[in-house]
Amino acid sequence: MPRYALQIDYHGGPFAGWQRQAGGLASVQGAVEAALAKLEPGPHTIAAAGRTDAGVHATAQVAHVDLEREWEPFRLASALNAHLRPDPVAIIACARVAEDFHARFSATGRRYVFRLVARRAPVTHDKGLVWQVLNRLDLQAMRDGAARLIGNHEFTTFRSTLCQAKSPIKTLDRIDISEHPYAGGLEYRFELAARSFLHNQVRSIVGTLERVGVGAWSPDDVQAALEAKDRAACGPVSPPQGLYLVGVTYPVDPFAG
Repeated sequence: MPRYALQIDYHGGPFAGWQRQAGGLASVQGAVEAALAKLEPGPHTIAAAGRTDAGVHATAQVAHVDLEREWEPFRLASALNAHLRPDPVAIIACARVAEDFHARFSATGRRYVFRLVARRAPVTHDKGLVWQVLNRLDLQAMRDGAARLIGNHEFTTFRSTLCQAKSPIKTLDRIDISEHPYAGGLEYRFELAARSFLHNQVRSIVGTLERVGVGAWSPDDVQAALEAKDRAACGPVSPPQGLYLVGVTYPVDPFAG
């Protein structure tokens, strides 16, 4: 059976997350599998690089699927996009890959971006796409707090109690925080990179760093929270709508060329 990699862009707002849900709740996986069934009748199961939560978005999710017939990748992507309408899901790239390619287990890195907007007036164009706070944040303090989290650590404090990962130890390669003009305010972008992440790790980190940005926590408090290895020591978990999966890396880019 030929195997195809799909690069998927979606707005997470209408979905209960990536993963197919019991009880008929809408999911991104379910939407793509339903579109595949219209091309090749029968059940389809796709595997993704990351299982994003309800309300979380992606600009470069990667999944793979095995099909019965050979498809020209461009035509497969076009056909899927036709059947995905009007759901806010799009196949932005498609490639034939080797049978041992796995969207999750072959991945060597993942990148997330979290968008936070600080302004007094409600956001309009980006409603459902950012986390909004009212007051500007201390960028340098947040960077100082983030620096305490870079490297290989036990991230028990920063993972959900429902996390199914075998170990809380992860290596966080990078947290970049930047500030950008935004109509009537400022936008802060948090970019995090690692081989893999724990459940709710990114949202837990951003929520904690926001506390540093408003002055309620110090960078040293972030260090203390990490060392506590206790979920109760974490700051508030940021809401899902500001989070985007923006990149998945592989030893060989399946979409290159």
